[in-house]
Amino acid sequence: MAPNRTPHVLILGTGIAGLSTALKFAAHPGREIRVTVISKAEAAEGSTRWAQGGIASVWSKDDSFEAHKKDTLIAGADLCRESAVDLCVREGPARVQELIELGVEFTRSEKYANAPSLRNVDPAEAFDLHREGGHGQRRILHADDLTGWAIEKALLAQIARNPRISLLEDYTAIDLLTEKKRARKPGRALGAYVLNNRTGRVETLAADLTVLATGGAGKVYLYTSNPDVATGDGIAIAHRAGAKIANLEFMQFHPTCLHHPAARTFLITEALRGEGAILRNADGEAFMERYDPRGTLAPRDIVARAIDMEIKRTGHTHVFLDCVAIGENELRHKFPHIFETCRKFGIDITKQAIPVVPAAHYMCGGVLVDEHGRTSVDALYAVGEVSCTGLHGANRLASNSLLEAVVYAHRAYLDGIERLATLKNGADPLPNALPEWQPGQAVALEEQIDIAATWYEIRSLMWNYVGIVRSDHRLERAKRRLELLKQEVNEYYWKYLLTRDLIELRNLVTVADLIVTCAQLRKESRGLHYTVDYPERDDRFFRKDTVL
Repeated sequence: MAPNRTPHVLILGTGIAGLSTALKFAAHPGREIRVTVISKAEAAEGSTRWAQGGIASVWSKDDSFEAHKKDTLIAGADLCRESAVDLCVREGPARVQELIELGVEFTRSEKYANAPSLRNVDPAEAFDLHREGGHGQRRILHADDLTGWAIEKALLAQIARNPRISLLEDYTAIDLLTEKKRARKPGRALGAYVLNNRTGRVETLAADLTVLATGGAGKVYLYTSNPDVATGDGIAIAHRAGAKIANLEFMQFHPTCLHHPAARTFLITEALRGEGAILRNADGEAFMERYDPRGTLAPRDIVARAIDMEIKRTGHTHVFLDCVAIGENELRHKFPHIFETCRKFGIDITKQAIPVVPAAHYMCGGVLVDEHGRTSVDALYAVGEVSCTGLHGANRLASNSLLEAVVYAHRAYLDGIERLATLKNGADPLPNALPEWQPGQAVALEEQIDIAATWYEIRSLMWNYVGIVRSDHRLERAKRRLELLKQEVNEYYWKYLLTRDLIELRNLVTVADLIVTCAQLRKESRGLHYTVDYPERDDRFFRKDTVL
């Protein structure tokens, strides 16, 4: 990098992780840094905006770092990286305070609900704190039941006011540019090829540092709480670039999503159970105590598996979440979005139980990173759900995901600044010219039917054979079919000019195959990975990450 050239950071993704990272680099007090942020739809259309529950952090005098650590480690089924847990828990309060300073309006406690300012108010008393499954204390800061939207809105407002940040909407990342692609040797990330969805033109974006913040892969399953953009793009892109991938067998299924024929899967926050809602089967029986002594407040993997077993045992299509005992006033004021959405579908949650089913929700594995968010590819970072930091282990503790995103955004920024400093005097510069995209003999895709049919087949296959309960036979069947689908998708990729749908399909089949591979390697049941062939945990051989 020439001494006078402004360094460039490319960030793929516009959720809490990507936007937080962008704001950090753009606000660096030293040398000016140019930041480009890519979103494949409108910037707000990621998973962050749909996060209902909140962000976990030690905020009360009744709580402690050790208590939060203990709850996280227990939920993670002895597979968490303890250093990552300690890092996130201890750095969490400072990162949450930064969100507040950026304009995120968390729900205040009743005492300070109408206070004109929270200046000089003890933070532990200023905000209303929820408790969710697996947490021993109330430590969830929330913005009613639309926490993600409150965060996304505040961060986007900051992005819009920052002249150092360029936000490109309707751009889909295709692949990373790396020295390996340039010179057939391992090397650092040099940026990315991206498709302008509006023009159909592929552009080459060079960068000194590249940050994956592309979110999860819930759309690999037929039923999911995730938005349409969650197609595992970052995991697939990193895998093709040679980065290490870990623990993809641990897909978290949220236990309670609205079951209604007229509704897309709508998340029913775990905070309702924290406030006293009870899971009941079709006969009205509160069944959770039969599966775990913690009952309705057991961690998500246990609750989702219990619901799955109860549905299969009774032959019904769903169970019910009974919130009536919480009371009308609490439900209307603490959970207004859920109250109104259910009412729209004819369910009065102050008088009726909510029909619910599990749905794919959160990927606990991802691109393997160290404590600085660094991947195994030089100059490539991964933050947020796309990454595997070790915080979640075999099962994510509720509301730890937003916490992880802001903590690792900060750490990636600190490390990235040091990495940029090594380039300041022209060491290891970017090539003068990077290769432009070559479409070859590709032709325009005339019909979408093959793309749509293959997409549906992958998602159905994953739901039926690689879902909440697995077996060797089901996994092998999924693997064989995915091999054929990968060949078909690869033919589409080389034959046709790229579209967003085709890029997503390619990534989807790649991630599906990686999930199955990870699941086949783990010959035990642990956390979110449950197999009938190995129903017990095996700490002798499998208390370790599954690394591809």
